[in-house]
Amino acid sequence: MAASTRDVLIRTGATTLAAAADFGNFWRFAGRTFRWLSVTLGSSRMWRLVIPECMEIGVRSLPVILITGSFVGMVLAVQAIEQFRAVGLEEQMGAVVNLSVVRELGPVLAGVMIAGRIGGALTAELGTMNVTEQIDALRSMGTDPIRYLVVPRFLACFLLTPILTLYCDLMGSLGGWFVSVGLSDVDSGPYWEFTRDAVDAFDLVSGLFKSFFFGGAIALISCFKGFHCRPGAEGVGQACTEAFVASFVSILVLDFFLAVFLQAVSNYVYGFRPLL
Repeated sequence: MAASTRDVLIRTGATTLAAAADFGNFWRFAGRTFRWLSVTLGSSRMWRLVIPECMEIGVRSLPVILITGSFVGMVLAVQAIEQFRAVGLEEQMGAVVNLSVVRELGPVLAGVMIAGRIGGALTAELGTMNVTEQIDALRSMGTDPIRYLVVPRFLACFLLTPILTLYCDLMGSLGGWFVSVGLSDVDSGPYWEFTRDAVDAFDLVSGLFKSFFFGGAIALISCFKGFHCRPGAEGVGQACTEAFVASFVSILVLDFFLAVFLQAVSNYVYGFRPLL
């Protein structure tokens, strides 16, 4: 019994130390990324590396963002229409649906979709380069792989996640409008008028503000996992899974703390704002 307890404590301690080491290594990795970012941000050569990543991260992610955003808006409207109609507020439903999409669901949904599609691809690509010793080859040629491989991907994710979030917001709003006006006979004019009164510039900016953090976190976590994956195909696959899980959890944690911060800013600047 004592030996069994000791083994459990040893395994727990080893796991805790490994997690702490990974956490510290991640922030060292992030620090090097930001250092190279500050040095090379104005370099035309760096931007030539960023453009292909923008194609991969932005353009090729757009279809799934559009489809997912549309159906999320439609699902929200389907779930809300009968409740609002029961109290005679169906015309105000657009304000609630669109406010939910712009403030929370748009940024989080876009972040999760990018983490699933792009985060896994980044991890697999860099993990394969790590396993086949291409990253070591860059080091042997005197090139810092973080500067050459990580910074362009980080910039592309950081800059394009807010743009994809805007598309997600737009399609979510149109999806809610389609269900409310097209299928449930809500008047289109009041639907958009209440939306305009409820959703202001601060709500839109707050969602975009969050998406910058989400995009940066996805890029850093995915690149870190790719750089530090274990050898073999199994190691690359496990790194992809770990990257997605860590990115998803990070998005939720960041969303909570950023929501608290932005709510405090909103209360300070605008005071209490009723929803309807």
